[in-house]
Amino acid sequence: MQFEGIYVPIITPFKDDFSIDWDGFGEVIDFQVENGTHGIIVGGSTGEFFSLSDEERVTQLEFAVKRAAGRTPVIAGVNDLLVDRCYDLTAKARDAGVDALLVAAPPYSLPSQKELVAHCLKIDRIANLPIILYNYPGRTGVSMDEEFLDRVAQSSNFCAIKESAGDIDRVHMLAREYPQLQLSAGAEDLVLEFYAWGARSWVSVVANFFPHEAVRFHEICVLDGDFVTGRKIMTALLPIMNCLEKGGKFLQSVKYACELMDRPAGPVRPPMQPMKKELQREVFQIIHTARRTLRALLDEKE
Repeated sequence: MQFEGIYVPIITPFKDDFSIDWDGFGEVIDFQVENGTHGIIVGGSTGEFFSLSDEERVTQLEFAVKRAAGRTPVIAGVNDLLVDRCYDLTAKARDAGVDALLVAAPPYSLPSQKELVAHCLKIDRIANLPIILYNYPGRTGVSMDEEFLDRVAQSSNFCAIKESAGDIDRVHMLAREYPQLQLSAGAEDLVLEFYAWGARSWVSVVANFFPHEAVRFHEICVLDGDFVTGRKIMTALLPIMNCLEKGGKFLQSVKYACELMDRPAGPVRPPMQPMKKELQREVFQIIHTARRTLRALLDEKE
């Protein structure tokens, strides 16, 4: 499977009572299709999978496949603290008809590289689907190092790696040493560097509220090779990315940005709490400034 373009780890809209807003979730999927993004990821951390019950996670995957109806690929995040849940969710995602899986290390257990290989190969055997590896040691506590990559890259189902360590040296290493793994930008503030090193996809949180802009950024850098305009777009996006990554309220900021764009979002589930007014004002200003700047840059490019 070729992963090229913008893949969006979509949010899970909630109602005020914290139940899933299924109508809103359907709108989220339709919005991505209408704006030309290249795939959706259901069950990622941006979708608050850690706050969903097992039943909700399976129902969400089934709903997404049915709503997408072949219009866009559906990629299932099948990660969990309990590995048996990973395997069960993998089987149910396969049965629901997803197109691919997103697989990270189980958090907190800190498996060795060999143990992590065994875990990922078991998921591969269960699903027999294309897999995007997800390297995010800041969340999982474990890095997918060369010992791991050498082994799993032998299976053709391991197609790509979403690299989120935030380490440019790893981007260099992956691009040079593992050409069989498609490199996907997973660190929002390094997207331009990923593109410069040959990445042809971006797992884009920003595309939850700026999908058209993310798609055009991809086209300008990857298809047109116009890194002069790409740097201008990245300059406009960086305040958003820095706010999301360093503001301390990542999901709250993403959902609030969606609301500013008149998209369904709702609250975050506990233990997370609502944003304070001061951060809301900061996000409001950053989003509206970026929107004006991006619109002007993209209009000039047309």
